[in-house]
Amino acid sequence: MSKFLILTTLSVSLMLGFAHANEEKAPRKNKMSQCHQQAEGKKGDDRKAFMKECLSTKATPNDADKHGTQQSKMKTCNAEAKGLKGDERKAKMSECLKG
Repeated sequence: MSKFLILTTLSVSLMLGFAHANEEKAPRKNKMSQCHQQAEGKKGDDRKAFMKECLSTKATPNDADKHGTQQSKMKTCNAEAKGLKGDERKAKMSECLKG
């Protein structure tokens, strides 16, 4: 009887462990997808640096729902509008934040 209990406990523990591991992969995959979308138009070293920073940025669960995407988008748009001034910058930011 005790062997059955030990095996059952071990089996349940392993199943829960695998379920938890799969849950952790989903946010990473989503983050990779989001960073890839935000890096659209960047090439070479600029893209590499952006992806490294984007993937290393950690968001809290509450931020991911409301602010994470908007903050990331704003950061990306600011980088794209770097060097622009006045109406040209406003137009670029507006276009970028809408898309």
